[in-house]
Amino acid sequence: MITLLTHLFLHGKNHTDAPEVRQKYGLISGIAGIFLNVLLFCAKLAAGILSGSISIIADAFNNLSDAGSSIITMIGFQIAAQEADPDHPFGHGRSEYISGLIVSIIILVMAVELIRSSVSRILHPEEVAFTPAILTVLALSILIKLYMYCYNRSLGRKIESAALHATAIDSLSDCFSTAAVLIASLVSHASGWHIDGWCGILVGILIFHGGIEAARDTISPLLGQAPEPDFIKRIYEIVKQYDDVLDIHDLVVHDYGPGWRMISLHAEVPAAGNLLTLHDMIDNIEKRLQRELHCSAVIHMDPVLNNDAETLACKALTADILNRIDSSLSLHDFRIVKGNTHTNLIFDVVMPYQTDYTAEALKETIIRQLRETNPTYCAVIQIDHP
Repeated sequence: MITLLTHLFLHGKNHTDAPEVRQKYGLISGIAGIFLNVLLFCAKLAAGILSGSISIIADAFNNLSDAGSSIITMIGFQIAAQEADPDHPFGHGRSEYISGLIVSIIILVMAVELIRSSVSRILHPEEVAFTPAILTVLALSILIKLYMYCYNRSLGRKIESAALHATAIDSLSDCFSTAAVLIASLVSHASGWHIDGWCGILVGILIFHGGIEAARDTISPLLGQAPEPDFIKRIYEIVKQYDDVLDIHDLVVHDYGPGWRMISLHAEVPAAGNLLTLHDMIDNIEKRLQRELHCSAVIHMDPVLNNDAETLACKALTADILNRIDSSLSLHDFRIVKGNTHTNLIFDVVMPYQTDYTAEALKETIIRQLRETNPTYCAVIQIDHP
């Protein structure tokens, strides 16, 4: 069904960074989720009322909440696709993350309510009826939820959507919860043991765990998580294809939601190059990044002396010292200023977040080792992070 809908309504389905394409994916997922969850709610509610099973009724209302979650996801995608405006100059892309967070909260609330109801059933057990019709409803529910998990996971991976990933996790937790309800019904029917409430608690715990996982996936981009390594790699590949770009550093990615990214970076260029020619190259790189990666790019030019023998020798010496201290260290923006009594070596050092050194201790170590090599060297160091 999902494959058919994507073929019918998504002619540009490969351009998954485009907000209008993401909106259509979210719409398809939402419509399918609403239809299937309402269908499951009606079937399970009827089965729960006929059998008197609190866990089946709770599972039915869990499906009803899932239908509501699908509506919220659709609204999130709809808002995210809106164009930038004066109040939101970087678009509304983060609405997709917010909708995923709301879905996660609903999952957690339903889990707590289910656990509360299950404890009440343990304290006050009741007989649970069981018929082949109820068995059929629960078995079909597991298969449908497994199908929903698969298509939401597939769509979520295709468009890299935290909201659809949260929906997929919810569907998978529903598979386990309905399986627990089915087991409880079978055991009660075969042995007469009243484990309906205990299975309800197990279902609640599984749903709660799924809600926590979904919330983590949606909160992380809102807080400003690191960009995907493949995205960073692609930026490097594009920028360094140009001969006059000697190196790049200080790359920053601002994520305003899928399809709404802004990047800034420093590009080292030959100091002896023609300024107008270099500026034209930088403009072309910015336009290419926007065209191919669907992001706004701002590039700062850093002129460096790449043909001065003394500068290159000092840079090689400093790089060797850094490598001996810690092979994960690197430097950029290296230049020297010669005086009558000493030579300033001015550069930035990129220090990993996890290292045995503090920033000040690392500076002192580098300065000491440079002076041991040449007493006239004075290092002026700026510590950066990746």
